[in-house]
Amino acid sequence: MSFTLHDLAATIDARAAAADGDSSYTKKLLDKGAVHCAKKFGEEAVEAVIAAVDDDRTDLINESADVLFHLLVLLKSRGITIQDVEAALGARTHQSGLQEKASRKSD
Repeated sequence: MSFTLHDLAATIDARAAAADGDSSYTKKLLDKGAVHCAKKFGEEAVEAVIAAVDDDRTDLINESADVLFHLLVLLKSRGITIQDVEAALGARTHQSGLQEKASRKSD
């Protein structure tokens, strides 16, 4: 049996319900708010980029796990579920990535 992002999201949900941040890193992150969660996600993303540039496979795998975890925590902090993200991805599969990008409004 494999571990999925849905399993990770369920673990995050369960740990978010912990009584306090002393017993759960997830709860501690969420208690610090969405801005803190976003900054932590950014830090992990940069570390993943560095591992990729350095061609360090093991570090890239580990940093990618951190990125996925922190992304799901960030999403939870903003009330967004993995199903919300999957729906957005699913809607995009009906056209090429280039078509989808071109259809977005430019700022």
